[in-house]
Amino acid sequence: MYSTFDVNGDGCLICNKGVMVELGKLQGVFGAEVDFVNNRVVVNHTDEVTREDISNKLEELGFFELKNNCEI
Repeated sequence: MYSTFDVNGDGCLICNKGVMVELGKLQGVFGAEVDFVNNRVVVNHTDEVTREDISNKLEELGFFELKNNCEI
């Protein structure tokens, strides 16, 4: 499944790799795409990890979700 998070726009390209590495440490996360132009993070994951777990990890990394988004 994919979860999309609209986040604050305080990221940079150097941060991109760090975000993907840290999200990848969560069991059940297969990948992530960080789009700094649109301030969006899309995470590919199984149901082993919840949307809340991912959101909490993003907050630890300094990315705060602006609104609820969707899971596909």
